[in-house]
Amino acid sequence: MKVFLLGIFAVTLLPAADDRLLALALKAQSDYDRIEMMPRPKIAESEACIQSQAAALSVADPGERSQLHFHKGYCTLAAAFAGGQKSQYLAAAAEFDLAAQGWPDRPRKNPKKTPPEPISSALPIYASVALLLGNPGSEATAAVGREISTALDAPSCNSDLMPQEACRGALELGAQWAGWIALHENRFDEALRRFPESPNSGWRKWAEGRREFDAGRYAAAAPLYGAAVDRWKIIWQGEGPTFRQSLGPRPTIATALADWGAARMLAGDLAGAITTLNASLQADPKNAHALFLRARARELSGNKDQALTDYNLASRSAFAASENLASGEAHLYRGIGLYRRGDFAAAEEEFASSLNFEMAQTLRPDARAWRHLAAVAQGSCGSAKDSLSQVLPEVSPYFPRDEARSLSAACGATSQRP
Repeated sequence: MKVFLLGIFAVTLLPAADDRLLALALKAQSDYDRIEMMPRPKIAESEACIQSQAAALSVADPGERSQLHFHKGYCTLAAAFAGGQKSQYLAAAAEFDLAAQGWPDRPRKNPKKTPPEPISSALPIYASVALLLGNPGSEATAAVGREISTALDAPSCNSDLMPQEACRGALELGAQWAGWIALHENRFDEALRRFPESPNSGWRKWAEGRREFDAGRYAAAAPLYGAAVDRWKIIWQGEGPTFRQSLGPRPTIATALADWGAARMLAGDLAGAITTLNASLQADPKNAHALFLRARARELSGNKDQALTDYNLASRSAFAASENLASGEAHLYRGIGLYRRGDFAAAEEEFASSLNFEMAQTLRPDARAWRHLAAVAQGSCGSAKDSLSQVLPEVSPYFPRDEARSLSAACGATSQRP
């Protein structure tokens, strides 16, 4: 009798249990839809979405788990956007990985007549982007880039995981990051192939500018840099980016302004260069490279005293940013300031010291050239002059090549006098 009553009690509970499962599923879907439609989700809505997905997952069938994990990962990305916690990006990546693992369990429309549905490209792209945002500058960037490239080269947006428009948005996001990675590896053609024309994130213009700058076409590079910076200011300043925009590569405005100023300077627009470099230093007053560039622009403009002040500030800023005052860059800038003051012997020592410390590889040819130039300025017209001639083809566009050649020629002429 007791067993019979328990059986009746269980049957009467079935509708109630079904209603509860349906309520959990509806709430999870509703919370996800709300986040998906919001341009800038708040912490409360994001956390509520994460919790409702977790509740639905606790009772979901295996075939439903992939989509729920994807929704939970997306809501966790929104929480990371709203709260600024990098650990949540990694938690989102884990959810996207779980969604990918559960993909084979999803129900198929015609299991006997069709091959397994390829995994949605959105999953590896979102997982990769979350890892990039959670570990900026990590050594895993190359591997993550390969994952994104694989997804882009064989795109699949035919599943019911999300609307096709949303999947295409994920592909555009992946293309932005693939282009960004290629750009940082100086693969300009690959970057331009990847960066989408629309939506305008600014990165395509920046890549075009980088390609022109690298080719020495500074007058062409400067307006492209300017267009990219103007677009970035619209997206990343003021109210700030939308949630979807925030998932793309984030530029460093101060550094971008410094690069734009450099292009303007090398193109001969010295006044514009100084204005742009002032803006860069307003955004980041401790940027030693921007201070050096402004010093060079002021020097070319004939403002010797201001240039010397900036060379000194550049050296101090580089020293302050270094560990234990071990900065080749700082010694280089100090040496240039001493050279411009006419203290060639002290400058030569600074340039020699700079080569004994860590600095960007692009600066080393300049440091060697400055060292030889300081020696030539002191009247060393033999090996120093020859060494300067050998290193000149390797220097950056910021090194005064014409001045070095003129001084070398004068040194040779002086040595040949009776």
